Amino acid sequence: MHISYKKLWKLLIDKDLMKKDLCEMAGISSASMAKLGKNENVNTDIIVRICQALQCDTSDIMEIEQDK
Repeated sequence: MHISYKKLWKLLIDKDLMKKDLCEMAGISSASMAKLGKNENVNTDIIVRICQALQCDTSDIMEIEQDK
């Protein structure tokens, strides 16, 4: 199983935001954004900051997918 942040990218598109906008809004580094882009694990603090900035829940930005 692995984490997928596809929902986050769709939400950014729906809100007409770019990744750099989210970095500024949530106060996260470009390195953390790069990890998200690669579906890598990030600290839960990063997830909380993103959810606060986008006013959403964790299930709105990430999901666990089964390995094929």
